[in-house]
Amino acid sequence: IFIFLVQRHRMTADSELEIKEAFQRAQKGHNNKAKLVASLQNRYNKLEDKTLFHEEFVHYLKYAMIVYKREPAVENVIEFVSRFATSFQTPPTEGGEEEEDDEEEDENPFLNYIFNFLLESHKANSHAVRFRVCQLINKLLGSMAENAQIDDDLFDRIHQTMLVRVTDKFPNVRIQAALAMARLQDPQNHDCPTVKAYLLILENDSNPEVRRAVLSCIAPSSITLPKILKRTRDVKESTYTHSKLVVCVRLLPAWLRLLQEDILDLLHRLDVENCAQTALDMLSALFTHTPQDQLLTDPLQLDNRRLIPGDCLSCERVLYWRALCEFMKTKGDDGEEMLDQLLPEAALFAEYLYGYVKAVPLLSEEQRGDFAQLELVMTKEFISQQLIHLIGCLDTNEEGGRKRVVVVLQEMLVLPQTPPSLVPLLTEKLLSLIPDDPRRIQTVAEVISEVREPIVTVSQPLDEKEKRKKQVKLAEVKVRVLEAKQALDDCISNQEFSKAAELKESITDLENLRNNILQEEAAETQPEDETRVEKTDPETLLRCLTICSELLKQMNIKTRIGPTLSAILSSLILPSVANAQPAVRNMAVMCLGTCALHSKDLANTHLVLLLQIAQLDEAKIRISALRAVIDLLLLYGFTLLAEQPSSALKETQPSHSLDHQEGEEKGEEPDEGNNSTQSILMMMSEFLDSEVPELRTETAEGLAKLMYCGRISSAKLLSRLVLLWYNPVTEDDTRLRHCLGVFFQLYARESRSHQECVEECFVPTLRTLLNAPATSPLAEVDVTNVAELLVELTRPSALINRADTQEVCVHDYLAVRVCGEILSDPSAPEVRLYAKILSNLELSSDVNTRRDLVTLLQQITQEVKDRICLRAVAKLIGQLQDSNDQPDLTGLEYILGSVSEIFHLYYDGENVPDSVPVTRPTRRSKAAALEKTRLDLSALINQEANTS
Repeated sequence: IFIFLVQRHRMTADSELEIKEAFQRAQKGHNNKAKLVASLQNRYNKLEDKTLFHEEFVHYLKYAMIVYKREPAVENVIEFVSRFATSFQTPPTEGGEEEEDDEEEDENPFLNYIFNFLLESHKANSHAVRFRVCQLINKLLGSMAENAQIDDDLFDRIHQTMLVRVTDKFPNVRIQAALAMARLQDPQNHDCPTVKAYLLILENDSNPEVRRAVLSCIAPSSITLPKILKRTRDVKESTYTHSKLVVCVRLLPAWLRLLQEDILDLLHRLDVENCAQTALDMLSALFTHTPQDQLLTDPLQLDNRRLIPGDCLSCERVLYWRALCEFMKTKGDDGEEMLDQLLPEAALFAEYLYGYVKAVPLLSEEQRGDFAQLELVMTKEFISQQLIHLIGCLDTNEEGGRKRVVVVLQEMLVLPQTPPSLVPLLTEKLLSLIPDDPRRIQTVAEVISEVREPIVTVSQPLDEKEKRKKQVKLAEVKVRVLEAKQALDDCISNQEFSKAAELKESITDLENLRNNILQEEAAETQPEDETRVEKTDPETLLRCLTICSELLKQMNIKTRIGPTLSAILSSLILPSVANAQPAVRNMAVMCLGTCALHSKDLANTHLVLLLQIAQLDEAKIRISALRAVIDLLLLYGFTLLAEQPSSALKETQPSHSLDHQEGEEKGEEPDEGNNSTQSILMMMSEFLDSEVPELRTETAEGLAKLMYCGRISSAKLLSRLVLLWYNPVTEDDTRLRHCLGVFFQLYARESRSHQECVEECFVPTLRTLLNAPATSPLAEVDVTNVAELLVELTRPSALINRADTQEVCVHDYLAVRVCGEILSDPSAPEVRLYAKILSNLELSSDVNTRRDLVTLLQQITQEVKDRICLRAVAKLIGQLQDSNDQPDLTGLEYILGSVSEIFHLYYDGENVPDSVPVTRPTRRSKAAALEKTRLDLSALINQEANTS
């Protein structure tokens, strides 16, 4: 009985819970919020006059609203308030809505009271209050039912308030305001203020978290979609990652719903033939966010052999098949069972593939002019490519199946009807099934031999006299036929129809005689023997070179050039370098450069040839040769040039002076190789000015690789790359800008010697920009921006492995250079720029260095008359004399938006400087510290109650 009474007492207490106690309990995360809401709601419903309850509830709510920090206790209270306020709402019924419109405002007086209080408080001076107002409105709207309704006036007030708050100066306030407006937007209305505000934030808000918040709640539509897609190139990783997530989680399912879940229709609209990779990425994203048991296999229409029937093969269906199989392959053991249901045995699939590829028609030149036939062949080639990709998903562990696939792939490579576009992919899949390089080389050699020297049937020619007699007789018959036809035309013209009928019979007899002669000649030609005939047409050579190129790509770099490859090199690759067809020459140059990577002797032998091709051939072939030369220099270094006879490289040297490159190459190169090294670098320097953008970009990327790997060290070349990066001419060359942007950061942070090279190019780069004529594109470059970049790149704190801070650093030398520039022309307008640079340097704490620098600065104060410059110099002198502390550091991201974007998009996570080691506190001490900083609103509430 006692236990029953206690439990009953507790139930009664809970059912009449006081507001203060409810707030105190709500702070604890372990308390059941639903139970608290029900208890307080029970008390609220019993009240006749609810005004005092409203006022007291808001009174305790204010304690939480003045706290800006996201304390767990405060967040729990906010969650409790939103649940309680929305617990009185009942979803509207379908009927009788018009009758209840007048009473709708009174249906939930507590919710309306809370909304009114929040809307009146949004202009508070405290950013904490503004933040909590927006957060609560967001949670209240989010907690309301899907079909909930609010008064139109209240809707407009909330809307206008949040439109004001999305322009708040505090990012967290803007975030909550943006989230609160999610249910207020009308995606179909082109004039919706919320949508306009969202688009404005995506374009102009400087805080990435605000942009990300908008992306999480903006509704995709024809208006907003371009802006959402633009955020996939946002400078902040979290923002562009979230924009991609919006596309994957919200946009793709919405597209499917619009198409009645027809995935093939969606693929058709994506134009898979021209945008295959986009379609594959879309399918992968769709599969990732779909449970495995819900993945659609119905669109495939597989038969009992687990193959798509030939009449059902389409571009969309086969691409879906490939994407689903590759996705299951990535799941490992988890996807193996479903993969077995999607694909047949390897041998069966190989025959299926062979039959389809063999049926692809080979068009003649005349047929290629027929767009319908050409489109049909291109479609079949696309389907063939997707089927070939599926080979990578087959279970080839069984020896018999794997051997059959290898044989079929070899037969398809030899088959003349195989389209050239399939050759690289077929070779890649063939080599992936062969485990070691010697067997791969042997297999490829056999395939090339079959392609280039096929077995043909040789027929026995007729006796020359008999052949001549038949030819004469055939000629006589042809003449008689022509004469008879001419006489027939004359008879018809003269209306001599009886004679015309006789001539027509005569013509028929003559034509029969001619056909008999031709049949006799064909019948008398008998096959004699089968022999191999070498084919030298460009199509055959290109196919053989393509197969060889794929082999060289997959070979281990340590595999040497053996007799088989040497034979291919001498009989196929080298003769093709001089072929008249550009496509054949280009593929031969690529093969030659790759072969040289496997043999230093070959590199020595053919380097001069590659250099000549890089200067003299067509642009595409020059780029291939240049790429090969750069790869050889990266692998073997410039010592390769020292082994070349001077006469061999003489022809590759530029005709003009090389004075400005003198003494720039240092490091591993011996003296006898310097001239050759300068010749190649001078050639590349000329390529940087090329009118062919691809050649210019390839050269810049090659020089960046050579400098980063330490093969060359040239301040002048580095200056050229900096100027090229800033040059407005290269503004549209995205690859060049991205490549150099990554290179500058990684190069400067790698070592002190690299920073010294950057420091050495500082003055020449600025001089070039300052002296650029008005007609030069370089005149448009912001010199201050360039200077700030070079200063940031040479900061000692940016180095991966920092040396002793007491050591003289690169900025010390840079300060001396800048002082020298100021003193060389004290009246020049750029002294202000140099003074600003001096104030941004990160100088060492070495006493002697600082003393010498102060002496230079004092000399500057005597020579320079510019007041702004003098003020900056005087301030720096005071800092050097009064304190040995180093100036505050700024990150590389400070420089400019484009640098930040390029470094962010292409930064690969390597070469990250180690963080400063710190002593990790014990778990107990961390828990104690956390407990001390945890906020408890109860103390504030009790304190206020005691004082009152």
